[in-house]
Amino acid sequence: MALMLNGMGVSRGVSIGDVYILRRNQHEYIEQKIEKRNLGKEVKRYKKAHSTARKNLLKIRKDIPKESPDDVSTFIETHLLMLDDAMMATSPIDIIKENQCNAEWALKLQRDAIVKVFESMDDPYIATRQDDVKHVFNHIMDALVLKGKTRIGEKQEKWKDRIIIADDLTPADTMIMQHSGVAGFVTEMGGPLSHTAILARSLNLPAVVGLHDARQYLKPGEPLVIDGESGLVLAEPDETLIDHFHKRQRDIRRKFKELSKLNDARSRAKSGEKITLLANMEVEEDLKQLRRVKAAGVGLYRTEFLYLKDNKIPDEEEHYKTYVKVVRALKGQPLTIRTVDLGADKEIDAVSSGPLAHNPAMGLRGIRLCLNDPSILVPQLRAILRASAKGPIKIMFPMLTTVPELLQAKHLLETTKESLRVKGYKFDEKIQVGGMIEVPAAAISANHFAEHLDFLSIGTNDLIQYTLAIDRIDDQVNYLYDPLNPAVLSLIKMVIDAGVKHKIPVTMCGEMAGNPNYTRLLLGLGLREFSMPPNSILEIKNVLRQTRLSNVRRPALGFLHCTDKEKQTLLLEKINS
Repeated sequence: MALMLNGMGVSRGVSIGDVYILRRNQHEYIEQKIEKRNLGKEVKRYKKAHSTARKNLLKIRKDIPKESPDDVSTFIETHLLMLDDAMMATSPIDIIKENQCNAEWALKLQRDAIVKVFESMDDPYIATRQDDVKHVFNHIMDALVLKGKTRIGEKQEKWKDRIIIADDLTPADTMIMQHSGVAGFVTEMGGPLSHTAILARSLNLPAVVGLHDARQYLKPGEPLVIDGESGLVLAEPDETLIDHFHKRQRDIRRKFKELSKLNDARSRAKSGEKITLLANMEVEEDLKQLRRVKAAGVGLYRTEFLYLKDNKIPDEEEHYKTYVKVVRALKGQPLTIRTVDLGADKEIDAVSSGPLAHNPAMGLRGIRLCLNDPSILVPQLRAILRASAKGPIKIMFPMLTTVPELLQAKHLLETTKESLRVKGYKFDEKIQVGGMIEVPAAAISANHFAEHLDFLSIGTNDLIQYTLAIDRIDDQVNYLYDPLNPAVLSLIKMVIDAGVKHKIPVTMCGEMAGNPNYTRLLLGLGLREFSMPPNSILEIKNVLRQTRLSNVRRPALGFLHCTDKEKQTLLLEKINS
């Protein structure tokens, strides 16, 4: 009889193969006192391990096949940068000297301190960056304990066509596994926003994460099926089930082959209406994928990484050079830059919002923090305005709650414009200004905000959490995270209607925009501009090209009054059929 387990599906696709349990060396972190006369040797030992870890990563980077997605090298580069940063290169050495302790213990203390900071962050994407800290930490620790062996000390030829079961995987592990021909993987840890999950999606490698204690339930060599979309893991399936999933595999391959034909197709509904498909981006490397799928521009450029990567406020010139580079790469397509969303849980040393708030998601963050300390925002505004002379740029303020708050931000923008005029800088005098609608109060007041803005952008990730009073990455309550909740959909409809009334565009840039299950529902509610991760664009384009808008308006409105979960599911199936 088949054993059915459920984790979190993070990379669509179905895999069928035998289980391969990946056993890692479990290091014990024991504090040992080092005599003063031996501290130099311990420091030298750490430096050697750090150098070995770097050589291992450089070798992995060198061995990346040319045909691999850009994300592969990007993630390896990220780990190399973290390895070379003072937090890994020199801080553990300082701890060795100050505490007179062994290198392993010093590295553990440094790792725990960094992870604690990331764990306190409310933004799910930023919070999951702690995984990268742990991965880099393990590269060094393995070099310390295993004397230079690679992290995966297994014979990789054994992996071909197997499904790997592990506690966790690094992006480097994932790349090696894909190159070795694995069928897919299951991890006990991880989430949908980890680099490993993102990379699995880029490599089209079916993956399930967050399946706690998977290695206790699954046996080496037993047949396994994983569904990377639903998160289903099926051990010892019978022939009927295997035949069913083989058919699923064929259907998925055929679907992706067909989707690739839509790269140059127009983004129009079947009934002829133009629908704008934009891309979200965080780093410059996203531009390659954006161009590959022919996105209409960037609907959300998150700029926090400019601040977080070096743990400091970037100066005006650093902002300016980054934005000009992106504008030129877009070749006339629009770039919407969201001003920095720091504060409370996402602090850097140069910016403090005071003691860590009990509820940082509702603390001094985003536009609130920037208005409280304009020195954070003004250099960014100056750079955005100057870059607007090189191509079409829009400015978007995050975390708006009240209209007076918006007017204060706009006044700061006008003051910045005047200071640039005085110094003779050129910029787009009519640069468009928009606002993120991600707080329920802002959605309810969308009509008032629309009177003062050129466009609105719905941030569903936060809007859903704030509306339902839940943290979607909290295992105890994330079952309540429901985009179909009528309260959420009513707020979305309010914002869309406000845009129609005031004749300004409304974009959605949250995860909901990139989910094909919700495309027709959102079209039926009146949404005409979507912004999403680049790898979602072709699938969304495929759905809208098969949709007549007149057929989805009435069914979509039915969701606004449906509180029964089973009926919601039936309605969704009906509108998507």
